[in-house]
Amino acid sequence: MTEALYLEDLSVGQVFGTGPVRLSAEDIQRFAREYDPQAFHTDPEAAKSSFFGGLVASGWHTAAMTMRLLTESTPLAGGLIGLGGEIGWPRPVRPGDILRVEARITQISPPRAGSGRGVVLMQTTTFNQNDEPVQNLKAKLLISARAG
Repeated sequence: MTEALYLEDLSVGQVFGTGPVRLSAEDIQRFAREYDPQAFHTDPEAAKSSFFGGLVASGWHTAAMTMRLLTESTPLAGGLIGLGGEIGWPRPVRPGDILRVEARITQISPPRAGSGRGVVLMQTTTFNQNDEPVQNLKAKLLISARAG
């Protein structure tokens, strides 16, 4: 296991990358049946006549996969604790797509007196196998500082 990183270990411009994960049609449909049951996520036949022209993953599925990849590859002390953000999906994720994530620290705010935690602004892009962005996420994260 990689050693946890604290606020003091981070720097503006620092990049974290993740390994890949492939999404199957079954993965897409299973998530959608549970959390976003729209026909273009759950029914391949009905999806053909949708705006997307075929089965696509829910944006929330893409966000959940992004979170999974980040938690597996970004060892922040105290975890990835979100304080809010802005998200967009410039293109859909389709069955067979292979996702990877790049996260770049764009701003670091020091801890308030006595709080023991600072705020980091992180720009995260999730790419498909063609290096096309499928999700952009600008998030504020609460990051633990070292004690003492």
